[in-house]
Amino acid sequence: MTDIRPGLENFAAAMNEHAAIIRRFRWIAILEGLSFLILLFIAMPLKYWWSMPALVTYMGWAHGVLFISYVVLAVPMFTKVKWPGERMYGVGVASLLPFGTFVMERRWLR
Repeated sequence: MTDIRPGLENFAAAMNEHAAIIRRFRWIAILEGLSFLILLFIAMPLKYWWSMPALVTYMGWAHGVLFISYVVLAVPMFTKVKWPGERMYGVGVASLLPFGTFVMERRWLR
């Protein structure tokens, strides 16, 4: 008689790993979206209307790091979590549109 527990334990470990991947990607998507909105609606007006370019420098740098993190953390969503390939376009478009990552997070990650 074989014990099925090792199979269940492997399944549970895989599900925990998937949950962790999704949680990390969800947080970075939210942070990337926030940084994009701050850059567009706060930093850019300060730069061009009130000649205060400093926030664009720092928010631009932070947004760049978050965007790269977003792209890097999207890879396991397709390789390990096995998202369908069509969603790759949605993830890409969401990163380019204001509020896009929030819509994507609400629709696919919850």
